[in-house]
Amino acid sequence: MADPKPRRGGLGRGLSALMADVELAPGAAPRAQQSLPVEQIIPNPDQPRRQFDPDALNELAASLRNRGVLQPLIVRPHPSEPDLYQIVAGERRWRAAQIAQLHELPVLIRELDDTEVLEIALIENIQRADLNPIEEAASFRQLMDRFGHTQERLAEALDKSRSHISNLLRLLNLPDQVQGFVRDGKLTAGHARALITAPDPTAMARKVIERNLSVRETEALARQATQPKPETPRIRSEKDADTLALESDLSAQLRMRVKIEHAGHDGGRMTITYRDLDQLDRLCQALGGGL
Repeated sequence: MADPKPRRGGLGRGLSALMADVELAPGAAPRAQQSLPVEQIIPNPDQPRRQFDPDALNELAASLRNRGVLQPLIVRPHPSEPDLYQIVAGERRWRAAQIAQLHELPVLIRELDDTEVLEIALIENIQRADLNPIEEAASFRQLMDRFGHTQERLAEALDKSRSHISNLLRLLNLPDQVQGFVRDGKLTAGHARALITAPDPTAMARKVIERNLSVRETEALARQATQPKPETPRIRSEKDADTLALESDLSAQLRMRVKIEHAGHDGGRMTITYRDLDQLDRLCQALGGGL
């Protein structure tokens, strides 16, 4: 059973095994390569890649049909089925080979535990498959959480900039629906990054898609949404002695309740409360003819 604790330091034996086998110099012969019937090879159920573009698979199948499988798959003996082999790296080639109706595939058989298989699958996907930004970010996150790798170490090992890794990881903070828009190709990673700080990323994402906004337009829309709205003048709750005295004098003269509220240099309002129509009539006369 694989040790579930994160391994610190390098990228582990999984990456070393993968690089030794699949990054061969042009024309070099693979080590211990053999052929296996397609029906004896099955995919890894824990494969982190869930979506395979049908058009890309058909294009790869056409290439395999004409040129054959030049890059062997990496497999391991199935943990519970003695006659089967589980794919460690190369599921796209396996799927395309079935479309091309190939009967055998070149493979390299390696003894790897579950942890190493997952690590290799993640790294192989990042380096060799056309992942969408959310899938790539999820792969980075798994490598960091499960194996203890830092952003700096991943950047060095995968030949990617640290900012690229950091920016993609931020996409995982978006709501699931917005991440779905990115996975489906309705939003680019640039659009999604602009929505991270938006008050309501999901609503804004729908607006971006409906209006077919560019990344720059999306960034401007997000900035506008995060800018504080101008405050309405606040009425001072505490009144000074002069205001209270004026309220009292006016109330006495009108024999109605008078309330004065100042808003500093922006003016204010005065409220006169009457009890009945007679008081309203007297108020109108007073306002029309002076106090």
